[in-house]
Amino acid sequence: MISKNALINFLLLFLVNTSTAIGQVSLGADVVSRYVWRGVDFGESMSVQPSLSYSSGNFEIGSWGSYSYAPLSSGANEHDIWVGYSFGSIGLTITDYYFPNGGFDFFDFDGVEGDTASAGAHWIESSLSYSGSESFPISILFGAFIYNDPETSTYLEVGYPLSVDGADLNFFAGATLAETAFYGTEGAGLISMGVSASKEVTITEDFSLPITVSYILNPNAQRTFLTFGISL
Repeated sequence: MISKNALINFLLLFLVNTSTAIGQVSLGADVVSRYVWRGVDFGESMSVQPSLSYSSGNFEIGSWGSYSYAPLSSGANEHDIWVGYSFGSIGLTITDYYFPNGGFDFFDFDGVEGDTASAGAHWIESSLSYSGSESFPISILFGAFIYNDPETSTYLEVGYPLSVDGADLNFFAGATLAETAFYGTEGAGLISMGVSASKEVTITEDFSLPITVSYILNPNAQRTFLTFGISL
């Protein structure tokens, strides 16, 4: 079981190792028509998604949230903390998923091994990513929930970027590798596939607004989504 002190010590270890380097702070927010993550719609509502991160060299730590516009969808509100380190084109990330309105206190680090009703407030995922070169631009993501998920749910996604007429496209396909209640599958299968298109729309001579439109199909749930987002 991961304790509160163990998690804090883990994060402090990374901060100490990078304290001598000059870092960079990034902040922003997205406004999206729907928050669809790995083929699942969280909240069925427009959402605001702020982010804050600090990076130094190959190390990065950050926080990201998603908050539904509709009060009845607040149960899907999410506040994550993640820490990552890159080795060239390979990245390793640990993400702590926390749902503020899920009925658990933030410092409830109880885990679950069999009875999901007794789960604590945090779900922790370890993920490995690969970003290809210009000649081989394929991206690959593999993630596995290593804490608070008795099934250790896994997810594999492959993406391919392409630029067309000033728009950046990303074709993607993601699948679970086994039966998992977390993603709602009875076995291995596709749960997220489609394309995202991003482009900067000129508002004035000195100001442009990045927008993203995504078409997403979840073959397992037999649902499609067309989402719109603005980045600030």
